[in-house]
Amino acid sequence: MDKFMNNYWFMRIVALLLALLLFMSVSFETQPKSFSPLGLATSNDHVEIMTDIPVAVNYNDDTHVVQGVPQTVTVNIEGPASVTKTAALQRDIEVFVDLTNYEIGTHKVELKYKNISDKINVKIEPAEVTVLIKEKVTVELPVEVEFLNQNKVTDGYIAEQPIVKPNVVKITGARDEIEQIALVKALIDLSDVDETVIEESRVAVYDKNQNTLPVTVEPSVVEVTVPITSPSKKVPFKIKREGELKSGLSIVSLESTPSEVTIYGPKEVIDGIEFIDGVVVELDKITEDTTLEIAIPVPKGVEKVSPETISIKVDVEEEESRKLTNLPIQSFGLGNGLEIEYLDPETATLDVDILGAAGILEAIRPVDIELYINVTNLGAGEHDVPIEVNGPQNVSWNLPQEKVKILISES
Repeated sequence: MDKFMNNYWFMRIVALLLALLLFMSVSFETQPKSFSPLGLATSNDHVEIMTDIPVAVNYNDDTHVVQGVPQTVTVNIEGPASVTKTAALQRDIEVFVDLTNYEIGTHKVELKYKNISDKINVKIEPAEVTVLIKEKVTVELPVEVEFLNQNKVTDGYIAEQPIVKPNVVKITGARDEIEQIALVKALIDLSDVDETVIEESRVAVYDKNQNTLPVTVEPSVVEVTVPITSPSKKVPFKIKREGELKSGLSIVSLESTPSEVTIYGPKEVIDGIEFIDGVVVELDKITEDTTLEIAIPVPKGVEKVSPETISIKVDVEEEESRKLTNLPIQSFGLGNGLEIEYLDPETATLDVDILGAAGILEAIRPVDIELYINVTNLGAGEHDVPIEVNGPQNVSWNLPQEKVKILISES
C-alpha cells in the first residue's frame, strides 16, 4: 500500500481530481441556474418571488386601443442570494409588452423584462399573453343627469332641470365599444334635500343593457347644479295709493304687469296668504303718463317672491266733473224695533259732483255711486251721522254736506 501511495502517477491523478472538484464547486456557486420545464429550480441557488409587478405596454396610443394585457404579473428570480435578495427588495425590474410594430387584430406576444442583473434567471408568470389591438375612436356626447331618491325630496319641494358643467364630454375607446354607447350620465342623490344641490359627480358610460363600458371620459367628473324649489303659490297683490295727484289731473287707468306673483316658502306659511299687501303708488310724484317699477314686499316667513318687481303703468288725463242728482242715502245697522227719519236732507237724497277723466265719467251710472250711513249701536234720538261713499276706482267726489241729521225712534 505504501508503495502504491508513493507512486508518481497516482499522486498526479489525485491532484487532478481534487482540482476538478474545486473548479466545479466554484462554478456551481457563481453561475445562475435555470428553471426546469415545470418551473422548479434545478439548483440550490436562492429563489425570490415578486408579486404585483406592473406591466407596461408600448403601442401607438394615438390610433390604437389594447386589450388583454394584465395589469400586473408575478416574477420568479433565481441566482446568488446576495443578488436576488437585493433585486427583490428594490423591485427595479420592468416588465413590458412591445406592440409598436403590431397591426389591428389578435396577437400572442411574449412578456419581456429589463433592469435586472444578468446573474439572475427570470421567469414571468404568465410568460406570454394574447392581446387584442383595436382602432381608437373619440366622440363628444352630452351628459345626462339621473336623480336617485327623487321621491325622498323634502315634502313640497321640487327638483328643477339640472345644470351640468361641462355638459359635453370627450369619450375615447375602441370603435366597437364607442358604437355601443347608449347613455352618458351623472348620478345625484336627492334624499331629504330642501335647497339647491351643487355636487361633483363621476361620469359613467353605459350600453343599452346598463352595462358600464371600458372607455376613457374627459373630464371624468362634472359639476351638477340641481335647483330645488320650495312649495309655491300664485297670489294677487293689493295696490295702495298714497298722496294726491297734482290738481287738475285724474287717473284714467292703473295696470300692473304681471297681475299675480309667485310666493315660495314652507307650505304652512304660504297656505295662509291670500294676497300681498304693501305695494304703494305715490300719486304726488306722478305728473304725466308713466310706468313705475315697484318692488314686491316679501311677507314674513316667505322665502322669496317671483318676480321681485312689477311694472305699474299709470295713465292720467285732465280732470273733469259731472253732477249726479238725487242719489239715495242708504242706512245699515239699525236695531230691531227702531225706525229712522231723515231730518237733513229730508228727501234722504243728495246731489254729488264726481271728478275724473272724461272717458271714465261718461261710463258712470247713478247706481255706481253709493251713499250710506252707519247707524249701528245708535239708540233713539237725533244724530248727526257721517256720509260714506262707495264708488269706482279713479273717480273722486264732492258732497254738498258731510253729515246727515236723522231721528231714530221706537216703532
